[in-house]
Amino acid sequence: MLKTIFTTFILVFIAELGDKTQLSTMMLASKSNSIWHVFLGSSLALILSSLLGVFAGSLLHKYIPIYYIQLISGGAFIIIGILLLSGKI
Repeated sequence: MLKTIFTTFILVFIAELGDKTQLSTMMLASKSNSIWHVFLGSSLALILSSLLGVFAGSLLHKYIPIYYIQLISGGAFIIIGILLLSGKI
């Protein structure tokens, strides 16, 4: 159990460093009178999006083998990367 928690923490922490969400949060904090309100709002948003991801993943796993979920996820990341590099999004 602790290994799963630690692995998930490290993965999400590293994935979130320097992404658009963190940069947006930094911008909001620089414009806000209360950084704690920004911290609370961004923390709740990450918790809710993580909750949705966990529930969606567990639901998908009941109907779709993990191999196909990984294949689709990898394909989606490649497509998003190509679109980002090409400036289409």
